[in-house]
Amino acid sequence: MSSLSLTLSGAARQAAEHQVPGLLDHEFASRLAAKDHTLWGVDAEEEASKRLGWVALVEDSRALLPKIAALREELAAEGVTRVVLTGMGGSSLAPEVICATAGVELTVLDSTDPQHVAAVVGADIEKTVLVVSSKSGSTVETDSQRRIVQQAMTEAGVDALSRTVIVTDPGSPLAESSAEAGVRAIFEADPTVGGRYSALTAFGLVPSGLAGADLESLLDDAEETLTILAEDDADNPGLRLGAAIGGTAPLRNKLVLVDVGSPLIGLGAWIEQLIAESTGKNGTGLLPVIVADGEPELHRDDDDVLITQIIDVEVEDGASVDNDDADLVVSSHGVRTGGSLGAQFILWEVATVVAGALLGINPFDQPDVESAKTAARGLLDAPAPEAGDAVTDGALSIRTLGGGALTEANPTDLSQALQALVKSVPEDGYLAVTAYLDRTTETQLEAIRAQLSSLAGRPVTFGWGPRFLHSTGQFHKGGPHVGAFLQLTASSSTDVQVPDRPFTLAKLIAAQAEGDAQVLAGHDMPVLQVHLNDRTAGLAQVIETVDAL
Repeated sequence: MSSLSLTLSGAARQAAEHQVPGLLDHEFASRLAAKDHTLWGVDAEEEASKRLGWVALVEDSRALLPKIAALREELAAEGVTRVVLTGMGGSSLAPEVICATAGVELTVLDSTDPQHVAAVVGADIEKTVLVVSSKSGSTVETDSQRRIVQQAMTEAGVDALSRTVIVTDPGSPLAESSAEAGVRAIFEADPTVGGRYSALTAFGLVPSGLAGADLESLLDDAEETLTILAEDDADNPGLRLGAAIGGTAPLRNKLVLVDVGSPLIGLGAWIEQLIAESTGKNGTGLLPVIVADGEPELHRDDDDVLITQIIDVEVEDGASVDNDDADLVVSSHGVRTGGSLGAQFILWEVATVVAGALLGINPFDQPDVESAKTAARGLLDAPAPEAGDAVTDGALSIRTLGGGALTEANPTDLSQALQALVKSVPEDGYLAVTAYLDRTTETQLEAIRAQLSSLAGRPVTFGWGPRFLHSTGQFHKGGPHVGAFLQLTASSSTDVQVPDRPFTLAKLIAAQAEGDAQVLAGHDMPVLQVHLNDRTAGLAQVIETVDAL
């Protein structure tokens, strides 16, 4: 059984009671199950008509399993025991959750930080199979990672093409070039499923299956849940959750996510991308804020925050039992949900498109993700920007962009700059920490998130660049412009040339960071850029400075 559990309280429950009857009148659940592309209004019809394959994909997904299992056996016989996945956003987050929850190893390469990438390609390359996941193959991060890993294989005496597996849309440029090159295998995904809804398509299943995850149970639970969520019923969890997160009045648009004993490892990061990229547009949307037990957002009762607890659910005699030790929050307005991973994937996908309908937006496009990409491409083709008005403070360089109190403060050191940044957060706003660093070895930086939240008295998000650009990056630019941003970049003693491209990873990640900052500043939001001239000393200085505030 999928053991799906959902409990709503306060404003979340009121929103469901108010909004679900209208959803039932419109037969939203059954129309969604029938792939009715008119549910989100005239402006969304064209995109929606091409993006609803996920509501009926289990049979096609099951057909992939024998091929995945056979390939895994072949690779194991050749001594291949390590799976490296290159992909961004929806192409990498679901496999990461599936494998972490299943307890099997998957190396996700979704960074352009040269230190991070060099470490991945420098380990066990002779035992590695490379899975390249991209709907088109044009994503600059994924293309660069593919080139780097394949070159490392070749240099190690490994036939790179025989160790490359492609997941892409039928007829895509990546599919065509890979077929011509003669890679080991090509898996074609359903082209009517957008990236962030693709957890149970080839994008989620191929790397997870090659790594050894149990895909049959995942699909069994998803299929059972799809049946439940297709019913026009007042107790439909998809309708109720969607109404709770998208239908509060006034809108509680900061969705604080906390895991309280769930066995689903990393689910919050997948939910974050799904919701932020789907809803953050047209000046509205929902901003997921991932926190841990006991952190500041859970001990404040802000009127624009909805607490969502991901709980453990025990199943006894077919009944769902909540973990009653999960009451760790002050706010009485929230959501508690739990269940199997397949059930949660489907539940949140349905809830997200329900919320999109209530918010009056198209949940299938991501118009503002492209703005940062365009800015980054322009910077790649241009000379490196001069330091300009940067101020040196110890191992750091500091710049301020955008409008408001931050720039007016003209800070001369990091402490002054952080204090000015915190003061610049609007009463209904948030602070975002965006770290273009190594998310595998520099995780100690994440501790500043909770500290900054205490100082600001507002929700604070933490995103590793460039992966957050495909997630909360859409909300930053397309949602309400009430953010303040702390951007961290670093010099690196290691750089990696991208084969057959006129740039290195150091130049690419610098262009991505600067492009993102320029777009944010162009929306008149404050951006504090902190560059670690000495990576180790600078990281320590940032942490010590925040501690001292």
